[in-house]
Amino acid sequence: MVPASRRLATKANPPSFRYQPMFEKEGADEKTPWKKLTSDYVEEIEIPGTGRKILQIDPEALTLITKEAMRDVAHLLRPGHLQQLANILSDEEASDNDRFVAKELLKNANIAAGMILPGCQDTGTAIVMGKKGENVWVKGDEPDEAAISKGVYRTYTETNLRYSQMAPIDMYQEKNTGSNLPAQIELYSQKGNEYKFLFIAKGGGSANKTFLYQQTKALLNENSLMDFVRENIKSIGTSACPPYHLALVIGGTSAEFNLKTVKLASCRYLDNLPTEGNDSGRAFRCRETEQKNSQDQSRTRCWRSIRRKIFLS
Repeated sequence: MVPASRRLATKANPPSFRYQPMFEKEGADEKTPWKKLTSDYVEEIEIPGTGRKILQIDPEALTLITKEAMRDVAHLLRPGHLQQLANILSDEEASDNDRFVAKELLKNANIAAGMILPGCQDTGTAIVMGKKGENVWVKGDEPDEAAISKGVYRTYTETNLRYSQMAPIDMYQEKNTGSNLPAQIELYSQKGNEYKFLFIAKGGGSANKTFLYQQTKALLNENSLMDFVRENIKSIGTSACPPYHLALVIGGTSAEFNLKTVKLASCRYLDNLPTEGNDSGRAFRCRETEQKNSQDQSRTRCWRSIRRKIFLS
């Protein structure tokens, strides 16, 4: 309990206003490999008399980038991810089982890269997060979500990916939509003239392995926290498609934002967060705790073949 004198003093002398974004560094960086699809569908125009330049986009661009992205997600792994698997083969501490699992995963990745069979049969729900600059205009009267949804539709209806979406007919009856729609699409406005996207396929059992624990501040000491994490990670098991990107997020402004941060962290969208917090509440990545958890899980037999990523905010 904070003494009344301290509460009054804080209220009487608030800090100067300062806007603090929760995530100071997010998304792709200069190391991210890119693939150019086309130069079509996009042009820069200038509003007469204002000097303001606008990035004008044909809706077909949103459809095309979504179609290609969702197809790549189902069939390809990032170079860095493949390197992590390859590193297991030369790791002196890896067991025979570790190397066997890594080799089979690399074989599976090679087959999936043929763009016929996906890396996992559960090709999941299409999730798209977009951040649209105020100087980006998309032609037409339909919302951007329509063009993005069309891209999802084309990916799943024109390839060998499984339809996973069920439409509720009533409280107890449901029917497959036959197109993997609807997609989960979240678009946000920001400054600038760029339109940035994150594409995710929620599959491979990932939703079944997401847990929210609401605990007290008493847990925030190293011994209690490590014991808690160790015990609950064991309960996750290995039934989803390995290897996991294991994300641990502590705190946040709400339960739902905590879970969203877990999703972003598991996509490595938050890899470049600062490594310490500040008095304004920014999210940070605690590499020391990551290392301790990684070493701890390496000593647990069922996790030896799993590559780990621990994030704190």
